[in-house]
Amino acid sequence: MQIGLIGAGSWGTALATVLANNGHEVTIWTRRQQQAEEITSQHTNRRYLPGIELPSTITATTNLQQAIEGKAMILFVIPSHSIRETARQATPFLSERMLLVHAVKGIELETHKRMSEIIKEEIPSALHNRLVVLSGPSHAEEVSRQSPTTVVVAADQIETAEEAQDIFMSPYFRVYTNPDVVGLELGGALKNIIALGAGLSDGLGFGDNAKAALMTRGLAEISRLGVRLGADPLTFSGLAGVGDLIVTCTSQHSRNWRAGNLLGKGNSLQQVLDEMGMVVEGVKTTQAAYELATSLGVEMPITRELYNVLFADKCPRNAVEDLMGRLKKHEMEDLAQN
Repeated sequence: MQIGLIGAGSWGTALATVLANNGHEVTIWTRRQQQAEEITSQHTNRRYLPGIELPSTITATTNLQQAIEGKAMILFVIPSHSIRETARQATPFLSERMLLVHAVKGIELETHKRMSEIIKEEIPSALHNRLVVLSGPSHAEEVSRQSPTTVVVAADQIETAEEAQDIFMSPYFRVYTNPDVVGLELGGALKNIIALGAGLSDGLGFGDNAKAALMTRGLAEISRLGVRLGADPLTFSGLAGVGDLIVTCTSQHSRNWRAGNLLGKGNSLQQVLDEMGMVVEGVKTTQAAYELATSLGVEMPITRELYNVLFADKCPRNAVEDLMGRLKKHEMEDLAQN
């Protein structure tokens, strides 16, 4: 199969290796000519996946039309803030027979919309039922080394999700299907907020007890907002919920954990972003989720305190103290309620 992959970061390149190892030919689109030449001629992407040799059936181009036209499937793997404009630019080259997949985890800051909502606003309506979401616990570094990984795909029509399942499935990359598009997208986006908090907690030296509490109560927040927006609560107990939350909160591969860790050690947000050198999705997602939850009246105390740390210069230790000093509650009273 001929596949066009939009985005040449670590996750996009890792997914390209999965597809190429499954026998497909992948054309990656990147904005940088030097990167395109490196991928095509040297079969490496050293900035994003150092030490990984890419299959020869992966090539790259800076020409968006060349990456898309004539392909059977298009896969979007770019920062969430770029998805609207990129989908708009891609639209003239799309055809109705194409399968569209996105593996982007975020919420649009200006509109608070999910990625599939944004893509559908920009692409022809005939392709809406051809759109699939891919999410789950999956570090690019491990996928590129063929470590066993399990993910989930969701679409409005289960048959469409099953198409994507067949394309991605491999001996080391297991793919489940799920009809809950809303839950998959919100689980993938909101866990980045909690991962920032987990990294911050570790940076402050609070230990495993604090991180376990943060992850557990963080999952409750994710579920509350997700259910309010129409997600199936069971999705958050699966791979795209608790699974993705665990891997992102506990691994040093996680950009969001690393960013939070630097914050906990006393760095400013700007210092953290400068040092990371790559997009940290949890930062903008924290702002978007805080604004969305506030507008809906959904209680998200961890998100609120992280918002205050990131955007209101609140001391991280004070934020933790305020979380610990909240009014007494029954644990089960609001795990998945408004």
